[in-house]
Parts: sequence; structure tokens; C-alpha cells
Amino acid sequence: MSAPIETGTRTYEIRTYGCQMNVHDSERLSGLLEEAGYVRAGDGEPDVVVFNTCAVRENADNRLYGNLGHLRPVKDGRPGMQIAVGGCLAQKDRDTIVKRAPWVDVVFGTHNIGSLPVLLERARIRDEAQVEIEESLVTFPSTLPTRRESPYAAWVSISVGCNNTCTFCIVPALRGKERDRRPGEILAEVEALVADGVLEITLLGQNVNAYGSGFGALASAPREVRDMTAGGQSAFAGLLRACGGVEGLERVRFTSPHPKDFTDDVIAAMAETPNVTPSLHMPLQSGSDPVLRAMRRSYRQERFLGIIEKVRAAIPDAAITTDIIVGFPGETEEDFQQTLHVVREARFSGAFTFQYSKRPGTPAATMDGQLPKEVVQERYERLVALQEEISWEENRKQLGRTLEVLVAEGEGRKDGATRRLSGRARDNRLVHFRAPGEPVRPGDMVTVEVTYAAPHHLVADEPVRAVRRTRAGDAWEARQAAPAAQGVSLGMPGIGRPAAPAGAPAAGAAASGCSVRP
Repeated sequence: MSAPIETGTRTYEIRTYGCQMNVHDSERLSGLLEEAGYVRAGDGEPDVVVFNTCAVRENADNRLYGNLGHLRPVKDGRPGMQIAVGGCLAQKDRDTIVKRAPWVDVVFGTHNIGSLPVLLERARIRDEAQVEIEESLVTFPSTLPTRRESPYAAWVSISVGCNNTCTFCIVPALRGKERDRRPGEILAEVEALVADGVLEITLLGQNVNAYGSGFGALASAPREVRDMTAGGQSAFAGLLRACGGVEGLERVRFTSPHPKDFTDDVIAAMAETPNVTPSLHMPLQSGSDPVLRAMRRSYRQERFLGIIEKVRAAIPDAAITTDIIVGFPGETEEDFQQTLHVVREARFSGAFTFQYSKRPGTPAATMDGQLPKEVVQERYERLVALQEEISWEENRKQLGRTLEVLVAEGEGRKDGATRRLSGRARDNRLVHFRAPGEPVRPGDMVTVEVTYAAPHHLVADEPVRAVRRTRAGDAWEARQAAPAAQGVSLGMPGIGRPAAPAGAPAAGAAASGCSVRP
């Protein structure tokens, strides 16, 4: 380690692995660093590289140490360069990281991301690694400065942590028990986002429809929570309806719910609140009752399919996606067939599917019946093939439909002489459409007719029927005119969202074992 005299403004880069919660945290880390005087790196090597890690997948540590190894010679050739590691893997392997990669300068956990600038400075002054891990949450990340990535869509965290005890998941041990934000704080953040040009928000939590349980007994909950649950509705249903009252907010999504807490009043709130989108991500994990029991998932196949049936009855056009684990310890061929049965019955528009990963520290890691890799791989391929077929069939039902699409950032794609842009329909399906003759900006809305369907996207090859210029498009345009600002909201609580809306998942995509997925 070395700490030469620093000259000029220091640059940074954040590399994020894992779920939406990690992305949410990374926006805060960017805001904190920029408030401390750092600037985002352009070309060339940054002065500070921050890894925001995930610990859910089996190869998470290999990926981290591989990247750290590649950076070692770069750091050796650039005295003063610093490397920091945070996130779930840092929370779990705090001491191991510095032992295996002694060139790392800072290790921090999920509960103290606000400490990063201080830890970097302390490591420079003392010329030694700083390892600081808090065992419980210091402050909600949403209250920290942020560097917004999108002018039109935003994450809004409603809770952190999880009270479930799924045997395959290490997240609750790392992020702790559920803690909820007060409804007034959440709605104030939403209103601030809308005032700043945002049209779409995604309410974010490890288990969003358990919202309210983090306050403890209802009788002792804040008055605003008790008011929200008047008439017996759940706090999350009340929160959805409250978001419906925010003027200028056009789309409300949420991720991820848990089937055991998914109540009829939430379905009613989704159906009756105009800006709540007709999309739902409902993690299945397995269709087998014995496997669900071993996973400690407190619902069974009948309950899950009952929820899907009720959602489709209330919201016929809803696009429903899911998470599925293949090869959980003890899974038999009959168990797997039950998963395929649920997939056929539920007709998901897409699924995050992945092979079971043994994670040390979880009960499932020591269970009997760990399956051979070749068995898991063969089942995985069958599941992906089935879901691919269903996704394609469901997308073909969209042919001829007229959709309003929120234009996304990026150049889109070009097929021959036809230039296409991309965006998301209200149900979160990805749509590629022919670029119109008039200017259209990210954040604007276009009305298109679907002419082609693939398993993971739709295409609109006919001319755009209408373009609606929006406040979000204005915000994007203003950002382009002032690149130095690039969405930095220093000191403003809780404004942030990755550049593109959370995509409808493709069959076979990587997923986490928890309800919030990468």
C-alpha cells in the first residue's frame, strides 16, 4: 500500500454485482463519493474502484477475487490508487478479503455504506487497510446522497432486511431483520422524484408485501401506518393506493413479494390503482410441496396457483414473472415434474431460473441429497426450454396490440436500413420499435403496434402512431446539456434508479436465491 501526495480531482468507478438492492446501494455510494469531491471516471483507470458485491451465488467469491487479481498489477503501477470492497460478500467474509487480497484498502458492509468516503481517507492517511463492518443498520441508504442514473425511472426502497428463514438464502443473515421506512418518508421521496421528472418508480424490498411488520405490533406502529391500515387492509396495499394519489406519477411497480404474505387486498389495490402497472414478479422457487417445505417456504403449490388465478381474474392482461431454483437438495424427478406443472399452469411471461448454489452458512448447504451436477443441468435445460416456449406463446398474444412504450436510454438496434429504439410497455415487456421521423428522447412515450413477437421481446415495425413528449424527456434533455450534473442529488434523500427499468426476465437468466434478484 502507498499513499503519495495527491494532486487534482480523484476519480472513481463502482462495479456492482447482485440484486436490485445492490444497485440501489451503488447509487448512494456514487452520491457519497461525489459529495466528497470525487468525479466519475471516464477513459483510463480510476483512482478508486469500489466493488459492491453479492453473496448469493456459489461463484460470487471467485468472481470477486478474479477481478481483484486483475487489478493488482494496475494498482502496483499507480501509487495512490485505492480499492474498496462492500456489499453482502464483504459483510460475510470481512477478514478473508484482506487476507486473500492484501492490496485492498477498504472493506465495508451492507449496513454502513455511508462510511465509505471516511474509510478511504483514513486508509490513505494511515497507509493501512480499513475494515469496518456494522452488524446492524446505521442509517437507511435512502437517506444518503445519491447519483441518479436515470431521469425517468427510480427505485424507492420501502424496507431493508428480511424476516424469512429460507434454507437456501444467506441474505437475512447479512442484511438483518426487516426494518421499514415510514409511509410519509416513502411518499415524500416519490413526490420529490416526480418533481424531478421521474415517471416510473419501483417499490423495493426483500419482501415488499410484508411491509409494516418492521414496525412491530400494529397498536404500537406510527399513527400514519395505523391510518394506512384502516379498514383492515395491509400496509402494503395502503402504500400502493397512496402512490396512486401522487400527481404526475405514471407507473408504479414493486419487487419482490412473497407468496405467503400476498393478500387479496394487494390484488385489489393493483387492479384499482390506475398507475400500478399490470405486471407482477412472484417468486415460485419450486412447484413441489416437499421441496417447498425443505426450503422453508411457507406456502404450497395450491396456494401459489391460487394467487396467480386471482391476479389474472382481477388483471387479465397482467404479465407475471417468477424465480425458480432447479436441483435443490433432495429434489426428485417427481418434484421437478411438479415445478414443470406449475410453469405450464401459471404461464409466466418470463422466469429467472438458476441451478441451486450451495452457500456455506445456510441450512441447505449441509442437507442430504445434494444432486450431481449433470442431473441438475439436464433438469435446468428442460425447464428453460419449456419456459422459452411459453414465453414465446404469451408474447405472440401481443401481436396487433397497441402499446404505450416508455422510451429507454441507449441507441437501440439497427436492422438493415431500419433504426430501432427500445423501451418498456406498461406490463414491462421489452419493445423494439421503428424510430419515428420526429425527435424522441429517453423518458418520452410512444404509441406503437406490435408486429412481431420473440420469446424475450416484441417488435413494432410499423411507423410510430404517436409521440408524447414528457417531463422525463425534458429532464433527460437537460441532463445532456449539463453533463457535469448527471443526476447528482447531493444531500437529497432517496433519489435513484439504474439507467433502464427492471427488465422482464428471460428464461434461463441468472437469478439470486432470495426474492430480490439480480
